[in-house]
Amino acid sequence: MAKVLIIAGDFVEDYELMVPFQALQMVGHNVVAVCPEKQSGEQIKTAIHDFEGHQTYSEKPGHNFTLNGSFDEIVADDFDALLLPGGRAPEYLRLNPQVLEIIKNFANKQQPIAAVCHGAQLLTAAGIASGRHISAYPACAPEVTAAGGDYADIAVDQAITDGNLVTAPAWPAHPQWLAQFNALLK
Repeated sequence: MAKVLIIAGDFVEDYELMVPFQALQMVGHNVVAVCPEKQSGEQIKTAIHDFEGHQTYSEKPGHNFTLNGSFDEIVADDFDALLLPGGRAPEYLRLNPQVLEIIKNFANKQQPIAAVCHGAQLLTAAGIASGRHISAYPACAPEVTAAGGDYADIAVDQAITDGNLVTAPAWPAHPQWLAQFNALLK
């Protein structure tokens, strides 16, 4: 089974971290969740984004998530795949050069990368969106197209695979997104 790296941060979307972390382990993968400037055993705060008929999502306090890896100790070459959850974390994680280098490393090796919701902000910041079909939360569409990507405007419960890249608009797509990602894992 695959060794999957998840890069998250404070106020990551709760479901977009918790569900993949647990589901990928359930099917036998080794999953390691890390956050810059945090060590294994430390926690990050999550946020729950919901779709309640407003012009955008609502945000509520989530859970504390305990990391099982230390960011400063990971070696990207030790992993087979990368998962990038959404929420508010990607907006500041994309400012971290080490995070961007890790993403580029996976992209250069054509290893599986899954991004959901605002996780697309990390793909665009890493410079790997050009020429790719990428779904994301609709508010990220301008970033995807500005980075040379083809924004996939799909239903919130759907996902799209483009080569090694699996993306989805938000957590309602988990069944499709995780199934497509899992199909790429060896």
